[in-house]
Amino acid sequence: MTDFERRAAVDRVADLVETVATEPMPVPVREVWVYGDVALGLDPVERLDVYVTKDMLFGRDSDRAEEFRESHGIEGVGETVDADWADAYPEYLRANANGHAAPEQCLAAHLVDDDEPIHLEVCNASFEDNVRQRLEGAMAREDYTQILDPRGVCLWVEGRRSDEAFRKLRESEFAFPPLSGALEMLGLDADEAEEAADAVKQYRAEAEGATVRGDVV
Repeated sequence: MTDFERRAAVDRVADLVETVATEPMPVPVREVWVYGDVALGLDPVERLDVYVTKDMLFGRDSDRAEEFRESHGIEGVGETVDADWADAYPEYLRANANGHAAPEQCLAAHLVDDDEPIHLEVCNASFEDNVRQRLEGAMAREDYTQILDPRGVCLWVEGRRSDEAFRKLRESEFAFPPLSGALEMLGLDADEAEEAADAVKQYRAEAEGATVRGDVV
């Protein structure tokens, strides 16, 4: 799959939100946002960018960690991802390079097929807070590719789906500036914002299939 027709992209987001709302998740999910192309009303949508705000478990079922270590060879189940979820969806259980259960990768496996042109951002911070955190980090490291596109739309929060946000998304009613303009509004000067926007666009253009990034702020 190389891109989405706009209607299909919004339908795909609606399916994703329905999954979050009705099925157990590896970690509690508080918010679902979309940003970038689909929020801008583009057609087709080359990549569907989704942002998920999650809560952290902090070892809620840590007594079950040994069980999953022996059965699946993965550390931390019950500590960083929910053990009952892992029981129900073992096919979606994923580990990081160190062998520990990775919440962002588990969420991606549950929500997104490998060949879909979808990027999933997973963080414990809200979208607006992480936009600023990521911008500050990108500027400090002089790595513009780490910038999070601030042009986002909240579709689901604390168990409530925004039908109005979905309506506006389907009808392309959201008005956003170009990415460089949005970055200027966050404090970058014009030349820097233009350079940063070009770097973000190039980075996105090189991505293929489903991708995921996890942050802890």
